[in-house]
Amino acid sequence: MDIITAGEREMGTRRNLMTNAAAHNAFVRGVGLLKAEFPGPTTTRFGIVGPSRPISTYDLFVVWHHLAMMRMTPPGQGDRNAAHSGPSFLPWHRLMLMLFEMQLQRVLADTTFGLPYWDWAADGDRPTAQQPLAPIWTANGVGGSGAPINDGPFTPAKFRVAFESDPTGRFLRTADRGLKRDLGTDTATLPTTAQVQQVLSQTGYDVAPWDRTSTGFRNRLEGWRPTAPGLHNRVHGFVGGDMAPATSPNDPVFFLNHCNVDRIWESWMTRHGRVYVPPANAPAALTGHRLDDTLYSLLIRQPFTPAGLLDVATRYTYETLP
Repeated sequence: MDIITAGEREMGTRRNLMTNAAAHNAFVRGVGLLKAEFPGPTTTRFGIVGPSRPISTYDLFVVWHHLAMMRMTPPGQGDRNAAHSGPSFLPWHRLMLMLFEMQLQRVLADTTFGLPYWDWAADGDRPTAQQPLAPIWTANGVGGSGAPINDGPFTPAKFRVAFESDPTGRFLRTADRGLKRDLGTDTATLPTTAQVQQVLSQTGYDVAPWDRTSTGFRNRLEGWRPTAPGLHNRVHGFVGGDMAPATSPNDPVFFLNHCNVDRIWESWMTRHGRVYVPPANAPAALTGHRLDDTLYSLLIRQPFTPAGLLDVATRYTYETLP
């Protein structure tokens, strides 16, 4: 049976978190509701180290993301996993965002709610010293740096990290602590508008060898080429703290970041066509990344493929595309 339920859904509009107070407030409230909801699964089901405990709906997404990063494709070879460092990076995260958005719609009782995005390139255009001080990092945004953070809507009294990666990064273990961020320390600056425009000009979705060394659009947006860290990876590095390991959805900023990444992909497809490679008949070593392969999910039984996620016009839209 499915772990999560979808409920009814209408097309929502995804808006800028920092220019739409209603979207911001609904997102914060929805995250809190998902953190407080326990649909049934426990840590025992997923082999999480520590005492057995129930897993909240929110934290099921943390677990899913971590397990996807540990699922190498093909097993034992290279860095490509079920959700990263390969062609499925964008459709897999699109699926994750859609399911998370549906959960927010359900708990908010608003079938038109659209997951907001953080336009990090606008903040990346600021002088370096001002980027950790941008409005998103204030109490009226998502709070700032700290171990734990001590302002905004995700302070320890309101939001607790329940699961974290062990020191090796391979296993999940239970936790009960506040959220950590370390803005601008590991990576000093965010991507810029000019860099987004540069990646949007790339032709060709992806190319062999379909990994971190590939030079197509996907890998440039993911951030391994032409220099690392770039775009998406640079955002994770800039935020730091709980955004750094495989359990990065522990920080709600994860969803705001990936919503903007998805927005950039949507803009690219409006310019270059709704195309995806490798094709369905690509070698078996690319299983999980080919056009008609079922994307890895532990939350629902319904299969989703990259081919089925190229056109989302009936599911959601963005108020603006870059």
